[in-house]
Amino acid sequence: MPRRLDAHDEHHRHGAVAEAAAALRRGELVAFPTETVYGLGALADDEVAVARLFAAKGRPSDHPLIVHVARAAQLERWTAVVGDVALRLADAFWPGPLTMVFDARDSVPRSVTGGQPSVALRVPSHPVARALLEAVGEGLAAPSANRFGRVSPTTADHVLDEFALDDPALVTLVLDAGPCTVGLESTIVDVRGAEPSLLRPGGVPLADLERVLGRPLREPSTGGDRPRVPGALTRHYAPAIPIRTVPAEALAGRPDDVIVVHRAGVPASGARTIALPSDPLGYARELYAAMRAAERSGARELWIASVPDEPAWAAVRDRLRRATGSPDGPGETTRGRT
Repeated sequence: MPRRLDAHDEHHRHGAVAEAAAALRRGELVAFPTETVYGLGALADDEVAVARLFAAKGRPSDHPLIVHVARAAQLERWTAVVGDVALRLADAFWPGPLTMVFDARDSVPRSVTGGQPSVALRVPSHPVARALLEAVGEGLAAPSANRFGRVSPTTADHVLDEFALDDPALVTLVLDAGPCTVGLESTIVDVRGAEPSLLRPGGVPLADLERVLGRPLREPSTGGDRPRVPGALTRHYAPAIPIRTVPAEALAGRPDDVIVVHRAGVPASGARTIALPSDPLGYARELYAAMRAAERSGARELWIASVPDEPAWAAVRDRLRRATGSPDGPGETTRGRT
């Protein structure tokens, strides 16, 4: 099991970050908090460490990684082309839960890009992530700190649960700074060329992006020029028990061995229920933790009450659609993952 380092406050943070940075420079893997979810980090320029990262997660080698950097000024190491669109978005949303896809320099390791000519970059806002990036002084490749396809972790305990049975030399340390404040992964925008496109909804709402740019984002192409990005598979973010989304009116007739996740205010009687905040930001922050609680409950199946079909809920709907494995929308049941 990885070793936990307390990074909740300034008293503990400095030493914990220094130890984690030293481990990363030795080529080790370190889990750390971001505002979105906990990430599993490796030096992005260390191809041996990145290979260990893929092995630890069981991640396909053609699935690209997001490189986290401390400041927008570090973009030039990874891309030679930073256009006006990227600069405007960076000025508005960095540090924060926005990832942008750029043309990659030839020097960027192919293991990081998944063999593509593009690279995904983000400047996180979490103080521990920022302190770690400053201490390391290099970009960190950092997917979510969980087995590939599983529910993303939003606490250090979730990370420790994922890697509890592993050789401690595989994932060395977990920086524990409490729960993540956003709770869903970053928004991903392709900023190559003059017309940006939304590749994954996430922590920055589409409306905010379009307000800053003063125009709609185009729909991404479905052809070969569309980059592969993290979290875009039809089935992803899935708990270890079967899951489905159902209309609120169907909750009353559920079997006794089914656990229900619902928004506050949505009627759901019975002992096996988990109520989440009724607003989209609060709901998103607690969704993954609720999925993990459902796994531990002993229930046979997880039912999630449908959420509103409104723009503010787009990122939540995307994660539920992928958790249930439905290509067109939430509703289908997936078999549990182990």
